[in-house]
Amino acid sequence: MLKTQKNDFCTLNFYDSYMIAVVNKGIHLAPAENQVLIDAANAFYRDKPFVYITHRKHSYSVDPIIFVKTAKMKNLLGVAVVADVPVSKGNAEIEKLFYNKPYEIFSVLDEAVEWAKQLIQNG
Repeated sequence: MLKTQKNDFCTLNFYDSYMIAVVNKGIHLAPAENQVLIDAANAFYRDKPFVYITHRKHSYSVDPIIFVKTAKMKNLLGVAVVADVPVSKGNAEIEKLFYNKPYEIFSVLDEAVEWAKQLIQNG
């Protein structure tokens, strides 16, 4: 891990080609929070390609409209969701409909990281 950033709604861990977000329990991830994530990614990666991994350790909700703006990030190659709770996986399936880049759902963080590395490698 190269850097960790904590804020009032999540913790972000930045790696060379991917970032892992752990959103706090009970949060509603809306456009304002999404902008914080976008700004953090832009500051760290600048124009370098990366993958966003959300590790859903806690229960929280997501406004799926955020994926429309997120998809416009040119250097964001894909999104991985790590969830082991059926409800979280179901929510992720719905969110996937709003995102037009690679988007995969995993039960284990290591699998998401491997997918991210392959996505970066394949460009």
